[in-house]
Parts: sequence; C-alpha cells; structure tokens
Amino acid sequence: MTIQAFKDNFSQTITLAFPVMMSQLGQVLVGVADSMMVGRLGAEPLAAASLGNSIFYVVMMFGIGVSMAMTPLVAMADGKKNPKRISRLFAHGFTINMVTGFMLFLIILLASPLLYHLNQPGDVVELAIPYLAIITFSLLPFMFFQTLKQFVEGLSQTRQAMYITIVANAANVFLNWVMIYGNLGFPALGLNGAGWATLISRVLMGLMMWYYVRKSNRYKQFSLSFFPKKLSFPMVSKMLKIGVPSGFQFIFEVGAFSSAAIMMGWIGVTALAAHQIALNLASISYMMATGLAASATIRVGNQLGRNDIRTLREAGFTVFIMVAMFMSVSAFIFIVFREFLPSLYIDDAQVIQMSAVLLVIAGFFQLSDGIQVVGLGALRGMADVKIPTIVTLVAYWVIGLPGGYVLAFSFGMGEIGIWIGLLTGLSITGAMLLWRFHVLSRKLLVRRQADNLSLA
Repeated sequence: MTIQAFKDNFSQTITLAFPVMMSQLGQVLVGVADSMMVGRLGAEPLAAASLGNSIFYVVMMFGIGVSMAMTPLVAMADGKKNPKRISRLFAHGFTINMVTGFMLFLIILLASPLLYHLNQPGDVVELAIPYLAIITFSLLPFMFFQTLKQFVEGLSQTRQAMYITIVANAANVFLNWVMIYGNLGFPALGLNGAGWATLISRVLMGLMMWYYVRKSNRYKQFSLSFFPKKLSFPMVSKMLKIGVPSGFQFIFEVGAFSSAAIMMGWIGVTALAAHQIALNLASISYMMATGLAASATIRVGNQLGRNDIRTLREAGFTVFIMVAMFMSVSAFIFIVFREFLPSLYIDDAQVIQMSAVLLVIAGFFQLSDGIQVVGLGALRGMADVKIPTIVTLVAYWVIGLPGGYVLAFSFGMGEIGIWIGLLTGLSITGAMLLWRFHVLSRKLLVRRQADNLSLA
C-alpha cells in the first residue's frame, strides 16, 4: 500500500470512525462513571459492581455481536444501491435483535442466584445481585437502540449515535449523583442507584435514536417497519450466521475477563476491586478501538459490495495501522499514569497499588487488543466469522485463561498471573486475525485480477 493510498483511506476512515469511537466511548463511560462514583462508597460496593458487571457485560456483548450482523449486510446492499433489501434487512434485524434481547434478559435473571455458588465474598454477592437485576432490565432498550445504530452505521452515517450517546451519558452521570448519594431530596440508593441511572439513560438512548430515524429525510427512501410483513428464513439464517458467531467472539473475550474477575474474587476483595479499576480503564481504549473496527466493517463491506478488492485491502490495512497508533498512545498513558488513574476511583492505597501493577500489563496488551478487535471487524465486513470465532475460543479459553489460572494459583503469581494469561490470549488472537485478513483479501484480489484478464 502506498503512502498516498493510506492518506486517502485515512481521511475516509476517520470520518466514519471518529463518531463511532465517541459513541463507543460514551457507552463505556457509563461504566466508568458508575465505577468512579460507586468507588467513593468503598471497596465492597466497587467489588460488587465488578462482579455484577462481569456477568452483565458478557451477555450484553453477545447481544451487540448479534446486532452487528446488520452493518456489513446493509453496507453491501448500499454498495449495490438496493434500498428495498436494506428495508427488509432492517425489519428482520429488529426482530432478531429484540428476540435476542428478551432471551438474554431471561438468562441473566434466572442465572443470577448462581453468584452465591462462585466462592465470592458473601457481602459482595449480597450487594451485586439486586444491582445486576436492575441493569438487566436495560438490555431491552439497549438492543432497541443498537438495532437503529447498526442500521444507520451500515449506511455510513455515524454521527447521530455519537450525539445521542453523549446526551445519555451526561444524563447517567447526573442521575448517578442524584440516586447514589441521595441528592435533590432523593433517597441514597448506593450501588443500586447506579443501576437505576444506567437503566433510565438507556431508555432515553433508544427513544432519541428512534425519533431521529423517524424524522430524518435521509431514511424516507426506505420502508422501515419493526417487523417484516413476511419472514424470510434465508435472510434470518444469513443474519444469524454472521451475528451469532460475532456474539460468541465477544463472549469468548469479555467472558475471559469476567472469568478473571471471578478468579480475582478467590484472591480477595482488594484484588477484585483492583481488577475492576484496571479493566474499567482498559475498556475505554478497547471500546474506542471498536469504533475503528466498526469503520473497518463498513468500509470493507461496502467495497466488497462494489467488488473493488484493491480498495478493500487498502481500507482494511489502513484501519490496522490507525488502531496500532491509537493503542500505542493508550499504552503510554496507562504505564506513565498507572498510580494516578486508579486514585480517581478509590482512596484505598492497597487497591491503588495493585491496580497500578495491572495497568502496566494492560499497557503491554493494548496493541494486540486493538489489532484483534479491528481484525474481527474487517473480517466481519467480508462475512468471515466462523474461523475468527474458533481463533478467539482457542486463544482465550484453551491458552490464555487456563495459563493465567496456572500462573496465579500454581506458581503463586496471584492477580499478575491472571492478567499475563489475558495478555497471552490477546496477543495470539491479534496475530492470527491480522494474518487471516491478509490471506483472504489477497485471495479475493488474485481472483478479481484473473477475472479481469479473462474478460480482456
């Protein structure tokens, strides 16, 4: 790829990616704000938030993965100038996403009593269960919002979700202040107040996104309805073949970190609270990297629809370079400010010191974390999801997590051993997905060049 090609693709990619990055940042800042404000209540409420979120976010990320099937398919249809297919994709996507959201909602409610059997500190579990029940209700409005977000992003329109997420995030912080601490005459609800604030802010996000799509002239050409007039099983199958593996990709990664939280609970409250802080900070850069991954999905899917494979490769590799640059800056910040950043969450010196050590490891895995999430996004744009799902399964659950367990408990490395295992899993995934994008896109390019020669 030439320097000029990188410059051209950089401009188009950043136009798409920046709003998505800000939108994703807004999503994760809900959790950051919750953790910072709950952390002022003490180590136990913060550990309870970590335990509850470790369950909730695994399930929520599966829902996000399922909803992401809309984006590459809408982008391909947009590349082919096919508004009728886009309308049908929206209706089918909405149906799939809301059914998925309801099923995930039931799974968490039914499974939450299992927290008592995970060998966690008793006081932490008592705080975590009601908090988890409250935030679980936010899954339904969140999936409603997510459907609309993935639809408009598939049409290369990414700013609207950013603005809505910023407004909702500001509302969440205000509601946290009111409900956690009991301001403006409200009762002090503590950790549960953070849960109610999250639920209300996500309802607000869904309503604002639907109002925008209904009123904007950009979508008048589409016949949008919540449910298809006639269900197309081939279309449902195609969306599920992309969405379900994408959901499992997120489960394997986020689930590994959530399982690490459970192992941290075996070490103690301090380790669990430190894990929550370090992971919360790492999730900021990760979610912004998912914005770049979304732009990779859109650009790769759009160029595939146009059958422009050379530009597809250039667009994909441009995003890989961009995420490497961004995550290198994140690594620098984590390592240099490793003691200051945890102090924004809690005053406990022991928790701060342990968090600082984990942030150094987080700094080392920033590059591989960014590359693997962009790799998943670029390959999703090519509708390649099965092999990447297997890669994430093996890297995290066969190598990374078991390796972390052995280092932590057999070699006595504690919380550091767990995070070294996570670093190993991320590094393997990043390398494998980058290689797979290169191989698949090169095959498509060679095939396209052969077709052109046969027509000449």
